[in-house]
This record gives sequence, C-alpha cells and structure tokens, in this order.
Amino acid sequence: MRMMLKARLDTETSNEAYKNGTLPKLMQQLTEILKPEAAYFGPEEGCRCCTFVFDMQDSSQLPRIAEPLLNELNAKIDLHPVMNAEDLQKGLAAVQR
Repeated sequence: MRMMLKARLDTETSNEAYKNGTLPKLMQQLTEILKPEAAYFGPEEGCRCCTFVFDMQDSSQLPRIAEPLLNELNAKIDLHPVMNAEDLQKGLAAVQR
C-alpha cells in the first residue's frame, strides 16, 4: 500500500545528530529501507522535516521505519495511506458502478 510518512525532527536532537554526523546516515538508512517513490526535506513548524512516499508491503515494517526516527531523532511521525492520481481515478470508477 502506498504510504506517506512525515517526520518532524526535534530541533535540539537533530542539531546534535547533524553535528556528530548521524543525521545524514540515518536519512540514508531510511531511504534505503523505504525505497521511496518520492522524498522531500525541508522546514516545517520550525523543525527539520522529511516526507517520504513509499510502498509498505506489510505493517510489520513499521517498527523498522519508525523506531530510528523516534529513538534517535525524537521525531513526531505521521503515517497515512495515500493515492496518486491513477489510484484515485481507479477508486472513483469503482464507487460509481
């Protein structure tokens, strides 16, 4: 299922992770795990933020995805199922029948 993960990183924790070199490593590891179709990085609500759109094969993947963000970056995480335009059209066509 296509999912969108948004993580808002705690500023103090992510500043330290940036200074000691773990922030880029964690983002690289997360990117390798998710193999996202899209990844975006930028500020949100005064914090560093990353957003990934990826395919989650099984809900058992959640701890592997979330725990590094929660434990190492003190992140606030939102995870939602999402659709692209093709998925939306397919879903709407099924409803109209």
